Amino acid sequence: MGFSEVDQLAINTIRVLAADATAHANSGHPGAPMGMAPVAHVLFNKFMRFNPKNPNWVNRDRFVLSNGHGCMLQYALLHLYGYELSIDDLKAFRSVDSITPGHPEAHDTPGVEVTTGPLGQGISNAVGLAMAQAHTAAVFNKPGFDLIDNYTYCFLGDGCLMEGVSAEACSLAGHLQLGNLIAIWDDNKITIDGDTNQAFTEDVVKRYEAYGWQVLTVEDGNHDLEGIAAAIKKAQEVKDKPTLIQLKTIIGFGSKQQGTHGVHGSPLKADDIKQLKQQFGFDPEQSFVVPQEVYDLCHKVAASGAALEEEWNKLFAKYGEQYKAEHDDLVRRLKGDLPEGWEKHLPTYTPADSAVASRKLSEIVLSKIFDAIPELVGGSADLTGSNLTRTKGAIDFQPPATNLGTYAGRYVRYGVREHGMGAIMNGLAAYGTIIPYGGTFLNFVSYAAGAVRLSALSRVRLIWVATHDSIGLGEDGPTHQPIETLTHFRALPNCMVWRPADGNETSAAYYVSLISKHTPSIIALSRQNLPQLEGSLIDKAVKGGYVLHEEEKADITLVSTGSEVCICIDAVKELASKHNIKARVVSMPCFEVFDTQPKEYQLSVLPDGIPSLSVEVMSTMGWERYTHEQFGLNRFGASGAYKDVYKKFEFTPEGIAKRAIATINFWKDVPNIRSPINRAFQQIL
Repeated sequence: MGFSEVDQLAINTIRVLAADATAHANSGHPGAPMGMAPVAHVLFNKFMRFNPKNPNWVNRDRFVLSNGHGCMLQYALLHLYGYELSIDDLKAFRSVDSITPGHPEAHDTPGVEVTTGPLGQGISNAVGLAMAQAHTAAVFNKPGFDLIDNYTYCFLGDGCLMEGVSAEACSLAGHLQLGNLIAIWDDNKITIDGDTNQAFTEDVVKRYEAYGWQVLTVEDGNHDLEGIAAAIKKAQEVKDKPTLIQLKTIIGFGSKQQGTHGVHGSPLKADDIKQLKQQFGFDPEQSFVVPQEVYDLCHKVAASGAALEEEWNKLFAKYGEQYKAEHDDLVRRLKGDLPEGWEKHLPTYTPADSAVASRKLSEIVLSKIFDAIPELVGGSADLTGSNLTRTKGAIDFQPPATNLGTYAGRYVRYGVREHGMGAIMNGLAAYGTIIPYGGTFLNFVSYAAGAVRLSALSRVRLIWVATHDSIGLGEDGPTHQPIETLTHFRALPNCMVWRPADGNETSAAYYVSLISKHTPSIIALSRQNLPQLEGSLIDKAVKGGYVLHEEEKADITLVSTGSEVCICIDAVKELASKHNIKARVVSMPCFEVFDTQPKEYQLSVLPDGIPSLSVEVMSTMGWERYTHEQFGLNRFGASGAYKDVYKKFEFTPEGIAKRAIATINFWKDVPNIRSPINRAFQQIL
């Protein structure tokens, strides 16, 4: 391919910038950037297609740094190639409010595709990005119009390969024959604790070959630029397998500590940086220096990328002349907008309608909107028949050679891989043309907690269809019955947790989840049948909490979610008929959305002067923000028929009435009862 002295100078510039930035911050990981500088240069300079002036060009090649601790590698590249990342931004590495945080964060830094750092997540996101490309190409490409043909490249380290989530995602990638995915393994045999021979001695090459990947090896990743380029080119030539390139490198190349764990996560000492710069031909007395010829080399590639996008734009314009509907659909998707009028397909219900499990209500919603929102791509972690996530007539996303489906298919068989599914959905969502949803039992969303957290941090739109949401699942018992799960995810910033009580609330949950462009959602759904409630309306439920049953001069407010709301309605009758007590009922399907409502509205739902009691068959933690007292389940559940389990824990009209009376008696002598809403606002102020 041909490399010059300027190529080597560019490589050494990356190494020196990484050393300078981590030293200036007195924090960071110089080792991986210094070791991977050669492959990074070869990839960006000779293979990657991108336009720094428009980081969002849809047909750009995607780059994921799964070993995100080495982010100075990526920041140096983004700076050199002309993204909106200045030398001063490099100097601000790891400082507050900089665009060069300690690990790559999507939306903070132009050119960063996904948020990485927790190891194994990035390579799993890369699988999702590659799946999204395959699907988008299958839907939109036409003869003579190869609009979407980008690659996804991913750097990963030994730690990523140890994490279980990467095994889940990479196993699926092999099955799906994703030839557009090229992963480059920084095989430096070092982790934080030292040499990998202490804990990681498996044959990774054989494992990935068993997954169905092509595996290539470059023996000298420190010097053999031609070998690196040849491996990437060979990876591109194989269209029916993802490729893992085993790149043998020396961590911290050039440092006095090279090849040791000492250079992994600590800045180089001053004398080490001095000798490093002397070794590479830089002035040891200067910092953050980029030779002009390096800028020129990189900017030439950037200009070529801008020209590629310009050519693509012309192709897309011609495409629009012949395929106007597809053209307009792709434009709309890239804006993040939903099809006009899609919400008219949401089902509505009245109390005359029959009782139905909310997981079934979810299936009905999906069946109604699936054709109206073509970017919806669903799936399940081997629980399709339980989650009810596959709509009638859906085609599976499968490699065409298997005859099991096509890449244009919109239903993914994730297998028993909850964590992998979550991380893959993050990649699907990040691509920009897909809104993913995935199903499992609510309790097993906890398996994917790492991926869910990154969904929220990355501000991606996706939906977890989380069925079997409580002790109401019955006989499967405590191993499957979620207790702490809702509390956990309600505590997660920028994550909506919905627990609808009936059909209208289920439609509301999907409505808000789909219009929220930058927030993931978890919709918790029942196994048992739930009645359609009097007073339930989509327009009310979209506020996250509302008065379902009102009483003048009420003695207490019962606040509940999901399957317990209807029991609270029955408890109102119990309190009135046997105890002459008036009770209001508030349904609170989503804390996070209710919290965004004006204070005046919140106080109209949970007013001063009335004691309140929450009712939910989950942990009570968090409910103190809304109610004076809490009735929940701060222990594990029990195995048995669901009605018997509810009865055991007194989640019955009588059990709720008993606790409502106790709440009234406790608060009756308290003057001027203040709503917890007022307390919460007072604490904020």
